[in-house]
Amino acid sequence: MSYSQSEEQRQPAIIILDFGSQYSELIARRVRETQVYSLVLSHSTSVEELRKISPKGIIFSGGPRSVYENGAPLCDPEIWNLGIPVLGVCYGMQLMVHQLGGRVESASGKAEYGKAPLQVDDPTSLLTNVANGSTMWMSHGDSVEALPSGFVRLAHTTNTSEAAIADHHRHLYGVQFHPEVVHSTDGMVMIRNFVYNICGCDPNWTTNAFIDEAISQVRNQVGDRRVLLALSGGVDSSTLAFLLNKAIGGQLTCMFIDQGFMRKGEPEFLMDFFDKKFHINVQYINARKRFISKLTGITDPEEKRKIIGKEFIRVFEEESVKLGPFDYLAQGTLYPDVIESAATNIDPRTGERVAVKIKSHHNVGGLPKDLQFKLVEPLRRLFKDEVRKVGRSLGLPEEIVSRHPFPGPGLAIRILGEVTDEKLNCLRDADLIVREEIVNSGLYNDVWQAFAVLLPVCSVGVMGDQRTYAWPIVLRCVSSEDGMTADWSRLPYEFLECVSNRIVNEVKGVNRVVFDITSKPPGTIEWE
Repeated sequence: MSYSQSEEQRQPAIIILDFGSQYSELIARRVRETQVYSLVLSHSTSVEELRKISPKGIIFSGGPRSVYENGAPLCDPEIWNLGIPVLGVCYGMQLMVHQLGGRVESASGKAEYGKAPLQVDDPTSLLTNVANGSTMWMSHGDSVEALPSGFVRLAHTTNTSEAAIADHHRHLYGVQFHPEVVHSTDGMVMIRNFVYNICGCDPNWTTNAFIDEAISQVRNQVGDRRVLLALSGGVDSSTLAFLLNKAIGGQLTCMFIDQGFMRKGEPEFLMDFFDKKFHINVQYINARKRFISKLTGITDPEEKRKIIGKEFIRVFEEESVKLGPFDYLAQGTLYPDVIESAATNIDPRTGERVAVKIKSHHNVGGLPKDLQFKLVEPLRRLFKDEVRKVGRSLGLPEEIVSRHPFPGPGLAIRILGEVTDEKLNCLRDADLIVREEIVNSGLYNDVWQAFAVLLPVCSVGVMGDQRTYAWPIVLRCVSSEDGMTADWSRLPYEFLECVSNRIVNEVKGVNRVVFDITSKPPGTIEWE
């Protein structure tokens, strides 16, 4: 994610330089939990750009490479002369050692992966209040064999003699483990020490501060022109509707496009909620036949997403002519959307980041080149939990704020294979049962998402002494903090039994229910 002052009104206090780690964005999130604004930039960010940003601290992420390999990703060596505190995490620590004159070698049978107790040698600065013997998460095949001049050891483990290091005079610190992951018991203590005590940051990245800045930014960007918002009813677009309504009032028009892939009763609920209850201007567009006709014969999930996303934009353009003119299209794009739509690795030949697409998001990238709108995306700096906090501060009711995420393409990507009216009706009925029972059981707020998936295969069953040959429904329930990683939810058997019995008995065309126990990674939360 590149940085430009036109995109970010507030200067980030902590910059994370990304060397290809799967945890780079998690580091940013942990820093934000200390109420300090952080941003992830490429490892190739120049010293000149860093000087313009003027952060109070820099964190080097981990990465999959070895620093001594040809083509390994490096940073601008002038970073070490900026006088800004630096914390190197895993690969980041090894890079620090390598560039400053130390020695990094293969661990030679002493690699560490997983949990390891940390033995604290110097309980000051970075390790203040870090308990001796606390668990830290290790993931490295290389180790520091010789420290650069001026560095001292702060901690060690059984297999890693230099588990944490520091050059106190130059404010350079390194850890061989990952303090940002939940498995590291005192990891947040360490991050707070770096952010507050070493970098001297103030905890001013608050919900109210974000709202004030976002409103100011929207007003400056939009002026007196009109904005069209694609309202889906999820927490992202709903929070955005409340934010924009507060920022520009009557200049905002929300368009709710019923593409035919919504949950049962959803269109009626949303129109009543926004238009009648909160008096936010919402225009209802019934485009069900148009969308489903575009998916005839389409089975590839990526193609489905692209078709639906493209059709969304086309409908916006056509309807805006009737309702407009509009200069801006507002979208509830979030940080994880941006990240996942351009997931990255390091090219082993050049050390540069290369795109590895996981799945397309209908509101990130892939927009038609002839798009007639300029984009307004004030939430793109936020994680999902941060959006919920913003929504609550804006007065968005809990029934919307605490809603489970729902994909933009809707039920179309929860039906594997071709989408038909018959399958949609079947999945809507099953999905309603899942939602009703997760609420009735008091488990709704304990899971990140709970939904049904329809598989395009049939299996044999028996109902009332009759042989059946019908579809299976997959029950998918996951727990997560921000949707970037997830684990399957350990739900009571009584709940699973109730859902299964109701779906099989009440939903026509289904004779089997199965439970998905795959985490993310290796799976994704959605099936398509």
